[in-house]
Amino acid sequence: MYKIVFLLALKNAFLRKIRATLLIIMIAFSMSVMLSIEGLYDGMTSSMIDKSLRSDSGEVTIFAKNYRLKQDIKYSIKNATSIKQDIEKIQGVKNVALRLKVSGLAGSAKASYPSDLIAVDFDEEERFGEFGKFIKEGDLKLGKNGCVIGKELAKNLKLRLNSKVVFTSRDSKNNIVSKLFRIKAIIQTTNINIDNKAILAPKSSVFKHVGVDKSSATQIAIRSDNTELVNILNKRYPDLDVLSFWQYNPLLKQMQESMLIFNSITFGIVMGVVFIGILGVMYVSILDRIREFGIMLAVGYGYKYIRNQVILEALVLGLIGFIFGTILSIVFLSYLGTYGLDMSEFSDGFASFGMSSILYAEIKFSYFSSTFIAIVVASVLSVFLPLRKIKNLTPTDVIRNSL
Repeated sequence: MYKIVFLLALKNAFLRKIRATLLIIMIAFSMSVMLSIEGLYDGMTSSMIDKSLRSDSGEVTIFAKNYRLKQDIKYSIKNATSIKQDIEKIQGVKNVALRLKVSGLAGSAKASYPSDLIAVDFDEEERFGEFGKFIKEGDLKLGKNGCVIGKELAKNLKLRLNSKVVFTSRDSKNNIVSKLFRIKAIIQTTNINIDNKAILAPKSSVFKHVGVDKSSATQIAIRSDNTELVNILNKRYPDLDVLSFWQYNPLLKQMQESMLIFNSITFGIVMGVVFIGILGVMYVSILDRIREFGIMLAVGYGYKYIRNQVILEALVLGLIGFIFGTILSIVFLSYLGTYGLDMSEFSDGFASFGMSSILYAEIKFSYFSSTFIAIVVASVLSVFLPLRKIKNLTPTDVIRNSL
């Protein structure tokens, strides 16, 4: 009997071919657009997180107590070199980078801007986060007094390659000191703190400029896959401020949660449209065949079989729409994952929020599994209202309505 029910459902699902085809196209197109948007937002968030990990904090960051509040080099970690050597021995630690940041004022012949001078080891930064991939212009052949500058800071100061920039700050003894640098490379990391404010220079020139010991650092950044590393370091260095990536970047966490809420709302809206679409098609289909169902009931065809048949019809249409939607989604997401969506026209606005002007999409299995479940649920729920027209139907009602 259930074989007959299935065959009838398969046949009747396409009884009105144009109507069924339009519904399938609507489901497939809505699904592909929804998943493309979701993939772009997830890709944008993942890109920002990845670049923040590589250019700044790593999975774990260590500061001296009060440094984040005061932003003064007198709160630097004095024995940072030995701490680094100790951390590198911990299981799961991949790379450790030491940085010394000095806040001050960068000036050119045309403008001045609050900025940070960051002393780094560029070889160490390359191992830590593939620093070379952030370079937009120039190279790391710095020579004497060479530096690397963030793209937005260079724009604010109206500087280009080989321009001179003067950085003024206070040294470790609270004296005002200035140093002249020549720009050898311009970087863009989509990390606002670096792109908008940073001048990066070799440690040797900065340590001497601000008068601090070579073993000092204001930040120890760690790349690691050890999930217990924060707890380990907190116990080992109770006098230091040990932060996980999310503790150090609460705005990124908030952004990720906001994107999840936005994607959930979009998902709900699209699935609501799918539900209404299937409901409309099934309701009209049942009204068109009300006499047929009455006759089936009259000859002993049980209501439960009619109910199962109608549910199967809705499922057939929904799942075919899902299959075509999956194909379209994979095509769109693959293209966006490879070539991205170029938003260069709005690059300045994106840069102000620390985002790249080219958005790349991600593909996750969860996109399709959750959509599959939602379409199945929507298909089943959409037939409850139409089935009420059949449940109390009697042969007498059919004959009366046919006259």
